[in-house]
Amino acid sequence: MELTNKNFPELKNDRLLRAALGKEVDKVPVWVMRQAGRYLPEFQAVRAQHDFFTVCRTPELACEVTLQPLRRYPHLDASIIFSDILVIPQALGMTVEMHPGLGPVFPSPLKDPSEIDQLQQEGAVSRLTYVGDAITLTRHKIEGKVPLIGFTGAPFTLMGYMIEGGGSKTMSKTKEWIEKYPKDVHKLLKILTNVIIDYLLMQVESGAQLLQVFESSADHLTREQFIEFSAPYLKDIRIGVRQGIEAKSLEQVPMTVFAKGGGHSLDIQAHLGYETIGIDWTVDPIQARKAVGENITLQGNLDPQDLYKQPEEIRKMTIEMARKFGKHRYICNLGHGITPQTPLESMTAFTEAIHEAF
Repeated sequence: MELTNKNFPELKNDRLLRAALGKEVDKVPVWVMRQAGRYLPEFQAVRAQHDFFTVCRTPELACEVTLQPLRRYPHLDASIIFSDILVIPQALGMTVEMHPGLGPVFPSPLKDPSEIDQLQQEGAVSRLTYVGDAITLTRHKIEGKVPLIGFTGAPFTLMGYMIEGGGSKTMSKTKEWIEKYPKDVHKLLKILTNVIIDYLLMQVESGAQLLQVFESSADHLTREQFIEFSAPYLKDIRIGVRQGIEAKSLEQVPMTVFAKGGGHSLDIQAHLGYETIGIDWTVDPIQARKAVGENITLQGNLDPQDLYKQPEEIRKMTIEMARKFGKHRYICNLGHGITPQTPLESMTAFTEAIHEAF
């Protein structure tokens, strides 16, 4: 039988989707950012044989590493497709390499705004079909155990990488662009927004059941800058995806926005149209609930460093955290991605504890 996006196995565990949509759940759903990653020995075994972006671009490999955490942790309520936010700059014609110990590197970052016009917008999404193929394959291989999440980086975050040439602790070049070339910055953010909308629509067509937008560099923006350089584009993405899904007569999927370091703008995020808002570990759940109101689901927010504590301590902290969020409209997660040296038993303690919290 051909594996297409028309004959997916029936979903058996819909906790994540129910929580995102504000429906009643029997237990709080849990998943972890970067749950298919370096902390798993089975992931390291795949990476020992294949370059990082080769794994991203090979649907069978991306599917395999997406499924790895589910085999090890039966309490996980979702899987997230294995990919990277920087596949979009690659699709626009930029070279991105993964350097050991350094992370992603752009050998030729954007030096000045005149280079924006060299980005290959035309057909960008057609160069990302491998992500769609990985999603379709994974939906079949997951056999309906849990939903599959698709994702993207947000425009400001992607722009930062494209200008800085990699991860940056200061984002000084990007901040210089914001000061010197605000019009060009908005032009670039708009280009990225358009590609992201097409990319997320392709993921839904391929079988993604929830979408997450990572604004991972929000901690470099003041509240005022977030209002100008992030929020409008995040809103456009939500509207564009919703309209695109409708135009293609597909079933709507819930969406999550996660602005790391964006605790100063939760009230703004609450008006962007996303069903779920992710919060990092610096935000108090009770304050977050006050900021976003009762009609939005919150996701988060244990500090990834807390997973280095003893299992009993992790259980206690997880249950205490969950009680602050409450059972309704809550998806349990970390406040950022799981770190590479995290002990395997910590994930067991974390994922088991949340299901015992209520």
